[in-house]
Amino acid sequence: SASPQAKKTAKANGVDLATVQGTGLGGRITVDDVLAAAGKPAQSASKAPAAASAMPLKESPELPDGPVKLTGMQSAVAKNMEATMESPSFQVSRSIRTTKFDELYASLKPKGVTVSALLAKAVALTLEKHPIVNAHYDKASNSIVYHKNINVANAVAVDGGLITPVLQNCNLLDILSLSAMWKDLVGKAKTGTLSPVEYNSGTFTVSNLGMFGVSSFGSLLPSGSGAILAIGGANPTVEMVGNKLVEVKKMEVTLTADHRHIYGADAALFLKDLALILETNTAEIIL
Repeated sequence: SASPQAKKTAKANGVDLATVQGTGLGGRITVDDVLAAAGKPAQSASKAPAAASAMPLKESPELPDGPVKLTGMQSAVAKNMEATMESPSFQVSRSIRTTKFDELYASLKPKGVTVSALLAKAVALTLEKHPIVNAHYDKASNSIVYHKNINVANAVAVDGGLITPVLQNCNLLDILSLSAMWKDLVGKAKTGTLSPVEYNSGTFTVSNLGMFGVSSFGSLLPSGSGAILAIGGANPTVEMVGNKLVEVKKMEVTLTADHRHIYGADAALFLKDLALILETNTAEIIL
């Protein structure tokens, strides 16, 4: 192979690179090699070593450069992200063992059940016990707005943006129906055919980046919401059980909540009960 500058020099001097023996790293043909083949003095003899070392080692890749106007969806996302700054939020994290949850998913996957549906149902059942986390603060009336419906929105990345399809009445539906509903919503999200109520009626949001290998992260609180749950991937770790070291898988979840009406203890108890369902009482998810 030859450096870009060597190729240019060979062309300018009518040198066939196939006849040139490279002396660079890995036998790479340098400018000096081409000049030697052309019977001309080496470039390094007349230039400082620093100039020679600054020559590119490969062709420049085609990368975007300069301003690109946001699409309509990107503009909406940007506006929503700016709105998150209006809420004084805080974050609480907890590690959750996933052994029983993984076993449950493995048994239901052949029936078309998705991880997203299982997690959404577990979250919805936990919200039943913690209505304050499913509520939001209304500044205009200085009040806490509770929601009898538990509508779990799930963040989905689509071409050119981000959208949150909603599993409405998530706590009331069976897991097979939820999975079918979720697949339908994702399909609509990918084709841009979601109706407004299918993406703006969430009372609580889940953002899961575990499938991308992310171990933990925190989410910005969507405007008009009380809380959002960020879910990282499950990773193996070692715990002392009895007198033995045992390998277990754990995932880290982080709740971001509006501190105007949700307090630290509220967030901690919510995560405690979510962990109880996912670690021990997984049967509740499919009842």
